[in-house]
Amino acid sequence: MTQTLAPRPVRESYSEMNEIVLPNDTKPLGALLGGRLMHWIDMAGAMAAHRHSHSYVVTASIDHMDFWVPVHVGDLVILRSAVNRVFHTSMEVGVKAWMENYLHGTRKHISSAYLTFVAVDGAGGRLQVPAVTPENEDEKRRFEDAGRRREIRNAERDRRIKNSGK
Repeated sequence: MTQTLAPRPVRESYSEMNEIVLPNDTKPLGALLGGRLMHWIDMAGAMAAHRHSHSYVVTASIDHMDFWVPVHVGDLVILRSAVNRVFHTSMEVGVKAWMENYLHGTRKHISSAYLTFVAVDGAGGRLQVPAVTPENEDEKRRFEDAGRRREIRNAERDRRIKNSGK
């Protein structure tokens, strides 16, 4: 039985997370480890998914990531996330990351990613997620783009399954 859940606006999922880059977060030359940034992006995405679904969530996938600008010890990393679209039990969340050098007053975009989260109960069973309601032009664009990205992800998944012989 499918229940009807009241849609929620995108703004209810908005999340922001800040991290200062410490020596333990870096490679020997003092630049942020890509894996650490990926972890922070996953955490920021999960916050938005939790806020929207009001449930536990698990990461199902993360789309392509580029690391555009090196981030160094002492820089601040700012991550902003929001749910772009809901697909029954899964959600696409967009995360955008910036580095800020507060001593010089500079801020640069360092990475963006789209993650898919699935809402689950305490036993790991899938849960239905309320629809998301985009309210402005940017949210509407991200909503439509998420549908196209989902088609691409599904086609790629089907291709991998076909090629693996399953």
